Amino acid sequence: MPTDPVCGMELTSSDSVATVRHGGETYFFCSEECRQRFEDKPTVYTE
Repeated sequence: MPTDPVCGMELTSSDSVATVRHGGETYFFCSEECRQRFEDKPTVYTE
């Protein structure tokens, strides 16, 4: 089960509002706001 890396919410693929590919991984997000935060500073959430 994927987890939104920004807010920590557990998601099913159908719950995901957005996805982003980064560093060969696909990240799932509960909202566009979380997706935008991730895209602004991806290393904060991936390291």
